[in-house]
Amino acid sequence: MTNENTIASLEALVKKMEKLASLGTLTAGITHEIQNPLNFVINFSKMSEKLVEEIQDIIHDNEDAINPDDRDDLFAALSDLQENMQKISSHGDRAISIVRNILLYSRGKQDAYIPTDIPKIVKEYVWLSYHSMRANNKGFNVTINETYANGMPLIEVVPQDLCRAILNIMNNACYTVLKRQKAADENYKPTIDVVVSQQNGNLLITIADNGEGMTEEVQQKIYEEFFTTKPEGEGTGLGMALTRDIIEQKHDGKLSFTSTEGEGTTFTIEIPIKKD
Repeated sequence: MTNENTIASLEALVKKMEKLASLGTLTAGITHEIQNPLNFVINFSKMSEKLVEEIQDIIHDNEDAINPDDRDDLFAALSDLQENMQKISSHGDRAISIVRNILLYSRGKQDAYIPTDIPKIVKEYVWLSYHSMRANNKGFNVTINETYANGMPLIEVVPQDLCRAILNIMNNACYTVLKRQKAADENYKPTIDVVVSQQNGNLLITIADNGEGMTEEVQQKIYEEFFTTKPEGEGTGLGMALTRDIIEQKHDGKLSFTSTEGEGTTFTIEIPIKKD
């Protein structure tokens, strides 16, 4: 590559990074504004649950004055209403959790190690990646198999950086299964397996896909800055280089992969669990 081409590439990258920085600020503002109406939704759903309970108590206190069939219909309707309120509250809580993590990702203090619920953030960013890919590719779908270790303690990590690493790997997994799906026959079933576990004092996060896999040449260059297999405008070539830096430099861990062309790729994150 000539010096002129290198300068042009760097200028294009700087412009793209400036846009991403602006997008990050915009995202932080949007998520903050979304959090307020979500709080109202959750609070009013919980208030409605209490009102349903009060109505049920009134019916119980006056059941002799109510036709048995009408009473049964009332209880059935109130039971359905209570279940709906619980679902609204539950999904609202999950949405709040996602919003808070996006804010953490956008505004997190650099290199601040925080005790973190790893299975929770992995799950949220796995599905954030999926929904992002689906929003941009309406026909996209994939089976995501998740296995999370029970009773895992909070682990000190830089959460916004680990979220970024998960997002980068998961985005690539979604991209490669989508690309293979476009070329494969109807028997191909896009699949991504996500596993979070502990082993020998280490946190292990594995994301495996049955996408296109990587050629030997791509495997040799996967961590090189500015290297990408995506079309121009779809990738910066920095994702995996940054991901390795996050895992190996910031967390004293190890990022490894295995890949077979035409069969798929598995990335494994290994981070030592610090003891107090």
